[in-house]
Amino acid sequence: MEAFVLGVASSLLATALTVLGSWIGSERSRTWILTFVSRTTGLGVWRVAPRQHLVARQMKLELAEARWVRVLAGRGNELTRDTFASVWRDVGRRIEFVQILLPDSRPSASSWLRRREADMRRIDPGFSRGLLVEQVRVNAAYIREIAHSRHAVDLRFYDLPNLHRLVITDRVAFITIYSPAEHGRNCPTLVARRPGLMYDYALLLFQTAWPDSRPAGDDGES
Repeated sequence: MEAFVLGVASSLLATALTVLGSWIGSERSRTWILTFVSRTTGLGVWRVAPRQHLVARQMKLELAEARWVRVLAGRGNELTRDTFASVWRDVGRRIEFVQILLPDSRPSASSWLRRREADMRRIDPGFSRGLLVEQVRVNAAYIREIAHSRHAVDLRFYDLPNLHRLVITDRVAFITIYSPAEHGRNCPTLVARRPGLMYDYALLLFQTAWPDSRPAGDDGES
């Protein structure tokens, strides 16, 4: 757990510095700054999008060429959309494996999920009590159904702070840092290529969370 939290803190610091630099000047200047910083520091950040939904098209293209996929999500809505259609179609063939981490929504292990829900209820009047838990369970059911016929898909549940979304392939990582005052779709997203420090951080965060996560088949409840 300590390693996970330290990894999050380090990622947040690197993210803050990168986002600050990327917002200076024109679009061409931002791209040049990111390229320069990435090359000279090994950071590996190729793009910073001010909102998560702006990278959906790029993510779809990357997923269509990936060899494997790892996802740590705070809710998992993107998994059910067209963005991941090529993954579910090609898993077991082009896609060697898919590992999915979603929040543990059981009452005994959902304190972090409830905290995130409380944040959302403060900013969104339509976000009713229990809605986030229900959305996680619906998305988990969707992945479970896929996993029934595609055994290379592995779903697990984590009981950790709901702070970010990671979508990682063998070539690139999409890193969204959640804000307590915004829905995930409105939060900034870094696109980090391999090799690079931010890609390695994203992979480390996932690999630290995975061993302590709960397999989906433990008790039949997400």
